[in-house]
Order: sequence, then C-alpha cells, then structure tokens
Amino acid sequence: MKVVIINYGAGNTQSVRYAFERLGITPVLSDDAAEILSADKVIFPGVGHAKPAMEILEQKNLHTLIPMLKQPVLGICLGMQLMCKFSEEGNTPCLGIFDEQVKRFEPTLKVPHIGWNTVNNNWYYFVHSYYVPVNEFTTEQCNYITNFSAAMKKGNFYAVQYHPEKSGKGGEELLQKFIAL
Repeated sequence: MKVVIINYGAGNTQSVRYAFERLGITPVLSDDAAEILSADKVIFPGVGHAKPAMEILEQKNLHTLIPMLKQPVLGICLGMQLMCKFSEEGNTPCLGIFDEQVKRFEPTLKVPHIGWNTVNNNWYYFVHSYYVPVNEFTTEQCNYITNFSAAMKKGNFYAVQYHPEKSGKGGEELLQKFIAL
C-alpha cells in the first residue's frame, strides 16, 4: 500500500510520518503531482496559518490537484480547514471540497483550544484557534466554546480537526481505519 503525505511545509509531516511507521507503513512525503496521484491513500496534514498555506499550495499547483483526487484523502487539522471553501484566518479562499466557512473561536475561554478533548468517548489531542461549524458533512462533533466539527466526510474526502498522530490509541485506531478503507 502506498501512502503519500502531501509535503507543502505545513508543520506536522514528520509526526504524521512517524505515526504511520508505528503502524508498519512507510509513507512517502511528496509535493509531486504524479507521486500523489499514484498513492493508494493521501494524507493532507497541516499546522499553521491558512493564508500562507494556501499560497504555498497555489505555488505548487496543489490547490487544483487535491480537490480532484479520487483515492481516500485524510485532512488533518489545518488540512481539514483548507478543505473548506473559506477561512476567516487571513480571509482566505480555500479548496472548496466542503462548502463550509472556517470560523475563529470567540475568546470567551482560552484560545487556542489546546489539549485533550473527547469525541464519541475517545480522547484526541487538539490545537486550533479556528473551527468548522457543525454541518451536513459532520461525522463527529466536539465542544469547546461551541459545538464544532471534529470530523467530516464527503465522498473520498475525510477530515479531522484533531491530531491523530498525537492522540495515542484513539488516533492510532483512526489511522488504521483510514488505511483499511
């Protein structure tokens, strides 16, 4: 099985790679379109700011490639947010896979939301100041200041706001389920 992690300078590629290696899979880190297209599974990770991340995706022509992928794609954290139509972070147009707008948490509690939180009785690690509201594509919800999408699915596109690569057993199980698709 060939797993490609899209390498566009988005922070958490190495920890995602190590998580797959713990599962016995050696993923390829690449920003090459042919390499990505040849993958059985694609991981779209991300840590950072939406605007510069989208600028890099555009420079590498990945902004048109990613929405056209036919194999299972898993967006993680910023990757999930960039799969949406628009982000309030930098007022950034994004990939539009999910017709949703990413919003900033109102700072009624500490922002960013950092640490462990529950999703369907599993504990996952979160680090984010922006969120996707609950919508028709939401498969799992979480609450921090407000209910938000912890996971979404549309066709072959899967996305999680939390970091499965840093979420212990629950995260490992999620990655195993994704690989088994």
